[in-house]
Amino acid sequence: MDKSVIIEKINDFLIDEFEVDADVITPDAVLKDTLGLDSLDYVDLVVTVESNFGVKLGEADFVGISTFQNFYDLIENKIKAK
Repeated sequence: MDKSVIIEKINDFLIDEFEVDADVITPDAVLKDTLGLDSLDYVDLVVTVESNFGVKLGEADFVGISTFQNFYDLIENKIKAK
């Protein structure tokens, strides 16, 4: 899967699931702050990623993930490792 397709798919479900404006989703934006994530939201995020990409995410995967770019890279790497 091409990285641009991954990014587009991620942004689409983030906009739908977390009801954020597409303009605030930029590679350098802070994921947690931009989406207003709490611990339950992370669960929703993990479930959504698993259903959209068929990859499993654990708590350890989010260590060091702060920006949208970090998150895109994580998902891309998980897809490649499948």
